[in-house]
Amino acid sequence: MIDVRTLKSGTDVRGKAYGDGAVLTEGVAARIGAAFVCWLRQQGIENPKIALGRDSRITGEKLLSACMGGCVSAGARAESYGMCTTPAMFMSLITEGFQCDGSVMVTASHHPFDRNGLKFFTRNGGISAAQLDEILSIADSDEPLEQSGGEACEKAFLPVYCDQLKDRVRRGLDTDVQKPLLGLHVVVDAGNGAGGFYAKLLEDLGAWVEGSQFLEPDGRFPNHIPNPENEEAMASVSGAVTRAGADLGVIFDADCDRAAIVDGHGREINRNRLIALISAILLDREPGATIVTDSVTSSGLNRFIQEWGGVHYRYKRGYRNVIDEAVRLNAAGISCPLAIETSGHAALRENHFLDDGMYLVTVLICEAMRLKQEGKELSSLIADLREPIESAEIRLSITDPDFRAAGKAAIEKVMDHAAFAPGWHIAPDNREGVRINFDLQDGMENGWFLLRLSVHDPVLPLNIESDVPGGVKEMARALHGVLCGVAGIDLEKLTQFIQ
Repeated sequence: MIDVRTLKSGTDVRGKAYGDGAVLTEGVAARIGAAFVCWLRQQGIENPKIALGRDSRITGEKLLSACMGGCVSAGARAESYGMCTTPAMFMSLITEGFQCDGSVMVTASHHPFDRNGLKFFTRNGGISAAQLDEILSIADSDEPLEQSGGEACEKAFLPVYCDQLKDRVRRGLDTDVQKPLLGLHVVVDAGNGAGGFYAKLLEDLGAWVEGSQFLEPDGRFPNHIPNPENEEAMASVSGAVTRAGADLGVIFDADCDRAAIVDGHGREINRNRLIALISAILLDREPGATIVTDSVTSSGLNRFIQEWGGVHYRYKRGYRNVIDEAVRLNAAGISCPLAIETSGHAALRENHFLDDGMYLVTVLICEAMRLKQEGKELSSLIADLREPIESAEIRLSITDPDFRAAGKAAIEKVMDHAAFAPGWHIAPDNREGVRINFDLQDGMENGWFLLRLSVHDPVLPLNIESDVPGGVKEMARALHGVLCGVAGIDLEKLTQFIQ
């Protein structure tokens, strides 16, 4: 068996699971399942109960069965929920009548169909990267993990999760009627992932779902990648909305922990627009609240949140980083109802700070229904969001074997230059890499770039935005002049961009 520690990706296990060169095999899944049970025992849980679910991937059923077998071999009671969503696998841990000690979701999110992975939860939420290290170390050891007393069964949790979302709609609209969404037309695009049931859920609540597409689970994702950041996927749901004349459309990734929407005109509402929309809704309820986002959000979003009476708090990329910081701020007495990353991972305080794309969409649908009753559109809430004229993302490869040291040296070089260069301003909320606000074409701070070190890869991602034409290349040229003397950084992509 391979060194399972090489399959670690942040807080998840992930790897190729189908075809030649597959590394996440049934044997590996079984061993990691057994290790998860042993790890829970080390946390003081004598007789662990484990819940398991999967998305629609073609390897999902076999990997779930194998992981479940590993849990049983280690002496646990294992409950299979079959096809499910990642957020539902956490909710099962805190829902009366289920309440296992840990859960495993077999998914690789939006990645290609031949990939798969494992996500782990305890009742405290998703496990940390350090905790995953401990689990994988157990799996990689030579210690026997078998123990008697294990058993397996199947249970249905997804209907319970659907009822929880239906209750949220009725609470959100302050009604107890059976069909509170009568008169609202919503197109659902599940991308052939696990979320196709959401169309039936909305229909049960009275919504019209004509035009919904790709609801049937198909682990090869034949129509488009289930990814709210993917241009093809967003164009597909946009077209479905305009053809159907719907009020809005919703799209999920394969395991439904991320989502985006489309307004009635087919306009995509993802990334900064999505953050602005849910921020406006929450700030209307709680003026002065703090919204935690990742580091690459736009200056226009920053102004928007401030104009709605909120505080914009940028933090490190990575949805766990953003969520953990929001939890920390609340514990410190700073009211923060939302942690959200531009990728679509959104966690609301009212929902246990669980990044649940389906819950986010449910909140937005409630607001869409309320506004429709007033003769307004959901997108009217973000009419004042100022968006950049230009934007780009460039990934600079690091060739030095010690890529972290080389990347940090490049960032320090930029910070040293910015301390004295006219028109360069180190952003006051710089918490990751170096974010520089620029004075472009006789303006003041009308452009910015963020240069940071990737968490896992030998790469320096560079995000640039400008409020004036030509500003992105102007900043890229200026940065190129600073980085050209730094060893170990491949500037070829940056050179091509400015040419």
